[in-house]
Amino acid sequence: MTANPAPRRLPVVLRNPAFGTVWAAQVLTQAANRMFQVGVVWWLVGHATGGGDGRGLASGAFLAVSTLPAVALAPLVARVIARRPHRTVMASAAAVAGLVAAVTAGWTSLAAPPAFLAYAAALLLAGCQALFDPCLTTSVPELVDDADIEAATGFELATQSLAGLAGGLLGPLVVDAWDLTGIVAGCGGAYLLAAVLVFLTRFPREATGPGETAPSGDAPAQRTLRQILGDHPFIRRVLLCFTAVNVFTTAVYVVMPLYTRNVLHAQGSTVAALETALGLGTLLGSFTGARLPGSPTTIGGACLALMAVALGTPGVLADRPAAVVALVVAGWCVGVIGVRFVALFQRLVPTADKPGFFAMMQGLLGATFPLSSLVFGALGDHLSPRTLCLVQGAGLIPLAAALWWYGRRGAAPQDADGEDATTVSGAPAPEPAVPAAAAAGNAPLGEAR
Repeated sequence: MTANPAPRRLPVVLRNPAFGTVWAAQVLTQAANRMFQVGVVWWLVGHATGGGDGRGLASGAFLAVSTLPAVALAPLVARVIARRPHRTVMASAAAVAGLVAAVTAGWTSLAAPPAFLAYAAALLLAGCQALFDPCLTTSVPELVDDADIEAATGFELATQSLAGLAGGLLGPLVVDAWDLTGIVAGCGGAYLLAAVLVFLTRFPREATGPGETAPSGDAPAQRTLRQILGDHPFIRRVLLCFTAVNVFTTAVYVVMPLYTRNVLHAQGSTVAALETALGLGTLLGSFTGARLPGSPTTIGGACLALMAVALGTPGVLADRPAAVVALVVAGWCVGVIGVRFVALFQRLVPTADKPGFFAMMQGLLGATFPLSSLVFGALGDHLSPRTLCLVQGAGLIPLAAALWWYGRRGAAPQDADGEDATTVSGAPAPEPAVPAAAAAGNAPLGEAR
């Protein structure tokens, strides 16, 4: 006798209206942030600098400014998240970003905007985003049941891909159509809508969140990232590896506009196509990464090697279709690595350490982005974009070998049963004593934020 199949459940974003609403707010904020970054870089390369010298350095400096708050404010962000209601923090951050964008839009509509205005707006918007993202990461247990945390994590990880896809597509097109005013006006509307959505959402478990007194009457002490990583040498080495990887991978946001202008001799629609290819690949990787057999270090090493080939391909073939396919592959590798390693970090980091860990992890990984943007931006004024593509690919090869070798040494953590926590059933195995928590927006190889 054949048993009736279990009824299919709706996705968690539909079954849980609170999580679905906050997730939609995250999509709006990250899409606005990505649209602003991509759009302004294209504005600097193709509009503001007038095609003269210094385009690479100008765009690299802008992207560096866009990532400084996540690095510089990481300790402050960790304290705010640990002590304030998450709903208030996220709604306030989105509202402030919306007001900054609205004021900037008003300024640019009245007069030709100076370049420094874009840098100042980027600094303020990035500061708000640096607070919103890790706060949402730690608030997921307040929104969903424990059994839904894995499903919620999948959607959280997909948010960055969706945002990159939408923002990367719209950014250059909006700049070509409505200049800088169109970009900041659209971003302002998205941020303010996100603030309203979060403000109107009730967090079912907010009473047990940060800032509340522990049952024993003593609030848990907040540990530094150094203390946390001291207990987890595996995580420490993996994070250092990905920090080095980010120097080469995040340079793609400087190289792509220069490649479009100087090699393909194309307009904003081509930048949008390349950004869309990268975002689509990342989205596919986010949904397929968990199905790949093997440990995270093995999968990660293989994906880094494949990404090295993909990022180097435009340097060999000066062809738009080849570049689009290469960026789809590179994005897929980013998505796979993010899913596998974020799921692993969820299970290895103690719950009490998660607010500080994810805020500081974002700062640690983001610290390389200003360096990458400035270095590759400056090199872009002296080397051809095709050469920069080859430099990106070559830089990833030894790091892919290092990650693979580290996994082969047997240095992966052990779960409660003594098995390799990174290789059980082809996906990270849960630690019974450490509940999982979401880590969206903090993937080891994340997009610029």
